[in-house]
Amino acid sequence: VQLQASGGGLVQAGDSLRLSCAAAGHDVSRLFTGWFRQAPGKEREFVAAISRGGGRSDYAEFVKGRLTVSRDNAKNTVYLQMNCLKPEDTAVYCCAAKYGSLTAPVSKISSDYNFWGQGTQVTVSS
Repeated sequence: VQLQASGGGLVQAGDSLRLSCAAAGHDVSRLFTGWFRQAPGKEREFVAAISRGGGRSDYAEFVKGRLTVSRDNAKNTVYLQMNCLKPEDTAVYCCAAKYGSLTAPVSKISSDYNFWGQGTQVTVSS
């Protein structure tokens, strides 16, 4: 499974961005998808994740209310809508995927994910 994240950029605090994660050559409806980020000098951290069908999702505490993860399986793409961005959101954002049953829980653990895409840089200026 090849994943490609896109949509990052340089924005000002309070702005919005929508990141996309496209899965090439694979039916994304069979995959749980997560978003993780890594800021300079910091460890990678969980941001959000969504179930195969999109009916279940989970978020890191620091993003709740500002970010929304969604998916369009017809377009083989998962999205991360980020609103009210803050300078501390500056990081490289990566999407990751794993297989799972329809009833499997949404995972926040990076080691649970088998497939990773290259990240997209998000920089938020104050």
